[in-house]
Amino acid sequence: MKIVSAPRLLVGGRFTGPASLVIEDGTVVEIDATGSLDGPEHARFADGFLTAGLVDIQVNGGFGVDLAAADETGWAHLAHCLTAHGVTAFQPTFITAPVDELRAAVRRAAKVRPALDAPGFARVLGVHLEGPFLSPSQSGVHEPALMRLPTPRTLDALLTQDVAETLTMMTLAPELDGGIDAVRRLAAAGTVVSVGHSDATAEQTRAAADAGATMVTHIFNAQRGLQHREPGVAGQALDDDRYYIGLIPDLLHVAPSVCRLVMSVAAHRVALVSDATAAAGMPPGRYELGGQVVDVSPDGLPRNGDGRIAGSALCLDIGVRNLVGVGCGPAAVLDAATRVPADVLGRSDLGRLAPGAQADLVWWSEDLRVRRTWIGGDLAYDAERDAAVAGIPR
Repeated sequence: MKIVSAPRLLVGGRFTGPASLVIEDGTVVEIDATGSLDGPEHARFADGFLTAGLVDIQVNGGFGVDLAAADETGWAHLAHCLTAHGVTAFQPTFITAPVDELRAAVRRAAKVRPALDAPGFARVLGVHLEGPFLSPSQSGVHEPALMRLPTPRTLDALLTQDVAETLTMMTLAPELDGGIDAVRRLAAAGTVVSVGHSDATAEQTRAAADAGATMVTHIFNAQRGLQHREPGVAGQALDDDRYYIGLIPDLLHVAPSVCRLVMSVAAHRVALVSDATAAAGMPPGRYELGGQVVDVSPDGLPRNGDGRIAGSALCLDIGVRNLVGVGCGPAAVLDAATRVPADVLGRSDLGRLAPGAQADLVWWSEDLRVRRTWIGGDLAYDAERDAAVAGIPR
């Protein structure tokens, strides 16, 4: 039995404490507020607070690694470095590419995943395909020539058993020919469908939810925006409780005032995502995103050769500090980085401090710096211990 105690814990979206977590076999079995518990493996913290580990459901890469091209060493490097930022579980994301390449990428992820199921590595949750069923008019950095209509034949190629068992999410544009039927089929197969890179109207976005779509990918970016007579994807997502809302909190993809608006309207449905590329955690320079060359500009945004935004250079703990820094409540922000993204994927065992949940934890300082990270009750990162470890950014 292990015990972790702190002055405050984020439980059920609110801070409570002082209290202790009791951990057995990598799982939280009790939250105790009596102060009477003790044992040989008892980590006591006199300051700061505990939350569940961060869950990032849109990660293209980070720390110099582009997951679309990475080998097992690269995946391990990324999964290890994420723990320094409090991320204990992540969903690798692959952008639009030829269908055969996307299938191969999913298979590589499935092959690497068991090797990372070990102490010191963030959990790999499954794969998010951001494409190829996207709208060329809202392509962002995706290559329009590689986009496809969601025909039954193309869906067949992406839902073979060896791919479907690892495919946890797909972003698509529901207004495409066959789009609503594709939403139904994917949802029936157990894949989370997210509306994104889409020029759908509010009515079409509503129809996608009727068919089983449950999320909107990086709200306001690469989608029909909010207008007072045509709410578009963004407006419908804010108004429709069936949708979780992906928000990139770098304050560059979405302005601070609009981030506050999104959180005030729908905080209980907002899932913070990094949309991190290989540039995350790295200095300005040249990196890759799905085989494309991108440069990190002085403002901190990766851009391709045409100047289009190409993902982010964000680590999720920085996004948490960003939103709290512009006036969003810490409890709501941390809930949006833990419980909500886990709920998007139906993972009630992650993203929360509760009996039966995985003991994926973060001890934070009062100024929201990650001091320790545990995965399954095992210490994965310690800011003091690992300060000098190469590749672990502070």
